[in-house]
Parts: sequence; C-alpha cells; structure tokens
Amino acid sequence: MSKIEEANEHIRQAEKALKPTFLKWRPDYEVAADEYSHAATCFRVAKSYAQCKDCLVKAADCYKQTKAWFHAARCIEQALLVCKEMGNLSEVSKLAHSACGLFQQHGSPESGVTALDKAAKMLEATQPQQALELFRRAVDIISGEDNPRHAAEYMSKVARLLVKLQMYDEAADAIRREIGMYQDVKLWQSLGRLTVALVLVQLARGDQVAAEKAFKEWGNFCEAPEVQTLEMLLQAYDNEDADAARAALNSPFIKHMDVEYAKLARGLPLPQQEYAIPPAGVRANAAESYVSPNASKVGGQATIEAEVNHAKNEVNESSQSIEKKPEVASPPKPTQKQEEEDDYEGGLC
Repeated sequence: MSKIEEANEHIRQAEKALKPTFLKWRPDYEVAADEYSHAATCFRVAKSYAQCKDCLVKAADCYKQTKAWFHAARCIEQALLVCKEMGNLSEVSKLAHSACGLFQQHGSPESGVTALDKAAKMLEATQPQQALELFRRAVDIISGEDNPRHAAEYMSKVARLLVKLQMYDEAADAIRREIGMYQDVKLWQSLGRLTVALVLVQLARGDQVAAEKAFKEWGNFCEAPEVQTLEMLLQAYDNEDADAARAALNSPFIKHMDVEYAKLARGLPLPQQEYAIPPAGVRANAAESYVSPNASKVGGQATIEAEVNHAKNEVNESSQSIEKKPEVASPPKPTQKQEEEDDYEGGLC
C-alpha cells in the first residue's frame, strides 16, 4: 500500500469517527484528531504538501473540540513548516497567530513566542510588515512574563525591521525601549552599539539636535573608538563638513554593525555646505565683501551708539584742526601820527 492510499484510509476512519450513529450520539473527536494526524504524516512522506496541511488543520480543529490546546497548537505549528516547504507564505501569519493563541491557552507562552519567531523569520525577507507584527506580539508576550532580556532580543528585531521599512520615528522609540530593557538587567556592554544605532536613526530622521541629545544621554556607555567616531560625526554635521561625515560613517565598527544599520549608514544624507551649481547673481572668484569694523557689535543700539560716537569724533577732530591752524598776520594799519608825518614829508607848499 502506498503512502497516499494509507493516508486516504486514515481520512476515512476520521470521517467515520465524526459521524454520529445510533449507538454513538456524539462525534469522537479524539479518534478523528489522531486519524487526521496520521494521514498528515503519510501525505508529508509522499510530498503531497497541500493535503498534508489540510489534514493538520482538521486535526487541530478536532483537538480544540476536546480542549487539547497544546496538541492543537502543535498541529498548527507543523502546518507552518508545510507552508514553507510548499513555498506558499500567504497563510503563515494567520496560522502563527492561531498557534500562539493556543499555546497561551495551554499556559505555554514561550512556545507561542517560538511559533511567532519561526513564522516571522519566514516572512522577514518577502513580507516584512507582517513579520513586524509577529515580532511585536512576541515582545508583548515576553514583557508580560517579566523577562526583559529575552524581550530586548525581540525588540532589537523590531527596531531593525523598522529601519528596513524606513519607519525611523518608530525605530527610534523601539531602540530607546531596547536600551531601557538592557538597563533593567544591567547589561551595560550592549548599550554602546545601541547608542550608535540611535544616533544614526536620528540623523536619518533629519533631527541633528535629537542625535546630539542621544549621544549626551547614553554616550558614557560607549567605548573609546565609538565615542571618537560619534564626536567626529556630530561635529561634521554641525560644521556641514561632508568629507568628515563620510570618513566617520566609514569607520570599521559602523561597517560591522547589524546589516540594517550598516546599510542605513551608507545611505545617510551627508551635510552640504558648498553649492553644486553657483546660484544666480554670484560671481566666481569675486573679492570679499566690505565688513564694517562695528559689525561685531550686537544689537541695533550698539550700532547707533557707534555711529553717534563716530560723528562726535569727526566734529572734535575738525574743531581741533581749526584751533591748531596758524594765524596769518595782517598788515598793521597806519596810525594817525604816521599819516601826519607823511603829509608834511614833502614840505609846505
């Protein structure tokens, strides 16, 4: 007998167990669940994956009727793996949430988180949005179990997926939550790289002030090379120095960060100071503009006082120049006596 024929025989036995008879008024869900499970195993050996998945789902439904939550969850979890072998990931998210709920009903939340993790890894490459929802549910479940270290691991996956989806606002919040979880378990050595990641995400958001604030708040957990690189990076953005920013982003430890953060660093917009194309009205190699000696004074009042003092100085200088100018002696006027002598100089007529 081939495996397909054997599987069909188990299916017939399962359907027979579900039909009430004159002597059996209620369906026998336990027998039907076992028969469907055996049929699924036979179909899987025969590589008939679609029929295998259907039998596993039917077995889970029968187990749920008997409140055997753990066995039902295991059947759904096996259906996830069958979907992966089929290459059909459209139902993976739905099956993962169902399996997780059944594990929680049984009192095994960690097994539910494992099912979510398996499904999220299947969807991470092709359907990151659905994988993100699965990881978020895993974080919520573990946080309720008071296991911050395990929750931080899944929060890290959430943050990386948010960066991949370019959801930088939510990514910054996720990284801050991850930092808080590591602080609760006093894993200080993990905070340095998270500080670098948070600075990169804030710069990707275009918020340089938030990036500097993050470095001031968490920079004391960074190692010396990380501190040096972050200082160089933030100083480059402050000075709008694209070359210095590029050199900081090419540092070895940034290149060897998680893939999502390394890609983020490579695609980070650099500060721009020089014009790529000179704007209209600007002449190349022109002389520098005249700068007033009073330009350094702040405020309009200082400028007015400087102008008034300058005017006073000009008035004082002009008055001093007038006072210092030498006087030209005017010819003396002839006195009356000299006029009379001139009259008699020729004698009397």
